[in-house]
Amino acid sequence: MMSGATMTAQSLREQERAARRAERERQKRVARDEAAERKRSEKSGFANVNNPRRSVTLTVICAVFAIYCLFPFVYLVINATKTQADFTSTFGLGFGKTFALWDNIVTVFTYNGGIFGRWLVNTLLYVVVGAGGATLLAIMGGYALAKFRFPGRKAVFAVIIGAISVPGIALAVPQFLLFAKLNLTNTPWAMIIPSLISPFGLYLMWIFSEQAVPTELLEAARVDGASEFRTFWTISLPLLAPGIVTTALFTIVATWNNYFLPLIMLKEDSWYPLTIGLNQWKDQASTAGGTAIQNLVITGSLITIIPLVIAFLCLQKYWQSGLAAGAVKE
Repeated sequence: MMSGATMTAQSLREQERAARRAERERQKRVARDEAAERKRSEKSGFANVNNPRRSVTLTVICAVFAIYCLFPFVYLVINATKTQADFTSTFGLGFGKTFALWDNIVTVFTYNGGIFGRWLVNTLLYVVVGAGGATLLAIMGGYALAKFRFPGRKAVFAVIIGAISVPGIALAVPQFLLFAKLNLTNTPWAMIIPSLISPFGLYLMWIFSEQAVPTELLEAARVDGASEFRTFWTISLPLLAPGIVTTALFTIVATWNNYFLPLIMLKEDSWYPLTIGLNQWKDQASTAGGTAIQNLVITGSLITIIPLVIAFLCLQKYWQSGLAAGAVKE
């Protein structure tokens, strides 16, 4: 009995040693495979996300494009610190003799009776009502077109695609004639009503709603007795957040930078947005007896883009979540 127990213990120890040897061999194979994979990744460049190697050519190209995109902003920041005399007498990418940024900002908001502040309020009005309304209509229309089936749905899709293909400038003159007949020119409605229509935003929300909101989730809510409004508000709307933010930013930027429409619709400077007002300041020097105020134009342009920069930086997390959606297999 003792010899049998001893043999059993020895057999167990031998099995344990064999298992440890097999584990060591497995770890060695894994290490060799990882080393071979690292060598292959070094040759393939970006095949491995942990590979520290970078493409010099791609880096140079990206750097050139980054400089190209940031150059106007750098020019604005530098020249907004100059007086009018320094602006005309110093190098464009060099600072002037006097650092006058704060003085320029104060002068921008006090020049000509503080008209810049009125232009800023007008622009915010057009953006909040016009771009906000366009975003809301795009959300509701895109969701309805994506999740409800009704006759004529394909015809609506064709109309939307056709509307996207038509440039906004081509519609400006017909819009002006229409609003002139309605006696709405030179009023805020001439800016707000055209801004409420965003075919691209509607198309974007249609496609996004189709992918982001599962039909099974809506069916489960309907089975539980939830109304369509409650289903949309409590279930669909949170899922549509990345698409809503993207659509809102598109419409906000389009309305904020709109130039041609207010140029033909508005004739009183009290209703001008920032784009038309700053252009009026720029052209002031070419008029008889006009005073050159390029330093104020540059400073006003810098102030104008700051809200857009803040909006993009604050809302980028929604973009990231939207880009990641659907990237992982479930």
